[in-house]
Amino acid sequence: MDKITDVQLFAEEAMDWLWEFIPDLIVAVIILILGLWVIRFINHFVKRFFDKKDYDLALESFLQSFIKISLKVVLFVLVVTQLGVKSSSLVAMLGAAGLAIGLALQGSLANFAGGVLILIFRPFKVGDWISAQGVDGTVKEISIFTTKLNTFGNQVAIIPNGQLSNNSIVNYNGETTRRDKIDVGIGYGANIKKAKDILLELCQENEKILKDPAPEVYVGELADSAVTLSLRFWAKNEDFWAAHFFIMENLKYRFDEAGIEIPFPQLDVHQKMA
Repeated sequence: MDKITDVQLFAEEAMDWLWEFIPDLIVAVIILILGLWVIRFINHFVKRFFDKKDYDLALESFLQSFIKISLKVVLFVLVVTQLGVKSSSLVAMLGAAGLAIGLALQGSLANFAGGVLILIFRPFKVGDWISAQGVDGTVKEISIFTTKLNTFGNQVAIIPNGQLSNNSIVNYNGETTRRDKIDVGIGYGANIKKAKDILLELCQENEKILKDPAPEVYVGELADSAVTLSLRFWAKNEDFWAAHFFIMENLKYRFDEAGIEIPFPQLDVHQKMA
């Protein structure tokens, strides 16, 4: 009889606790649903606000991600507090959890810090063509933890911000103009001055090649089987590759017309008759 009485008392206490807990649970669910709706509304408002302003796209993406995560953390605290967890206990729990998560997610924290450094020092921005971590591409998005690049083949490369902020980055759009350097070999019997004149004439003909600074041609090397001419010219970033390919294609045509040989590796075999 004592055991049955104890079970009945426990069941009654459990039911009493459940009836007391249900209102808090209902309120917590309501807070969760309303909170998610408010967060969605705030995110939509923030996005519209940034769309109307001329802010840096990298800063917009980073702030949107940061605001979204921060609001969800606040919502989590409100829901847990409504369920009866005391603030002091919650702070202690979050502190312990934060320490454990921090140790487990050192890389993620480093990536977050890297994202902040990228936004502060701005080594690149959305739309720039960069080379980093063995990947070349256009910066598509800078988020809290990673940066997305669109490669030349239109693949998406995702690079952690921690690695980006701690390693070398080449930003090809860091300046408005770029200098190209094209090396071409001519035979030792060719007229060097004539070859140089042809290269400079090509630069004058192409409107995408800047005339100031003026293009220059130097004898770069006296190689084993060729005299290497080094052509250097400047072009705007958006015109760089068009100018490069124009010179590469047309110098061959012009050299052929002028009888200037471009040496290529070859093997001469001599047979000695007995």
